[in-house]
Amino acid sequence: MTVSPSRFDHAVEQVLTHEGGFVRDPRDPGGATKFGITRETLSRAKGRPASVSDVRRLGRKEAIALYRRLFWAVVRADELPPGLDLAVFDLAVHSGPARAVRALQAALGVAADGVVGPATLDAARKADVARIIRRLTNARLGFLGRLAAWPVFGRGWRRRVLAVEQEALRLASPPSSSSRSV
Repeated sequence: MTVSPSRFDHAVEQVLTHEGGFVRDPRDPGGATKFGITRETLSRAKGRPASVSDVRRLGRKEAIALYRRLFWAVVRADELPPGLDLAVFDLAVHSGPARAVRALQAALGVAADGVVGPATLDAARKADVARIIRRLTNARLGFLGRLAAWPVFGRGWRRRVLAVEQEALRLASPPSSSSRSV
């Protein structure tokens, strides 16, 4: 399956509705971020230590390219069913690709090795996508709720996770036949 630019474009716009401009909140363990790209992620992308100024100068177009390369491609979202691609991608952005893949694998009931391979993709294609999206949401909220930063950021995180779930479920639902005109 080839990447559908519209699926990635839609998913990255959903992520960017939750990820703002430059933020450097001392209570945030991610440190300085812009468009949700942390200094650590930017350092990895650049192959050198990124400064806070580098993060501040990050452009939207570069952030989107980083999202495609370091998150979307890594979780092989273009090969996941619609809706599940968004749920896994947003989880990868928020908590890291390896955690997102392991959560997906646990929800699917396959070996959780953190790598999207043939067994994971096959299970995802055969799964009840809405049920897997809901399982991911529950696992995600459970994980976030155990973090020390939950009292500070929990309301926003919960709002984000539930909004992503709602949009992912919408994308996973095929258009009803009653909505077609005759």
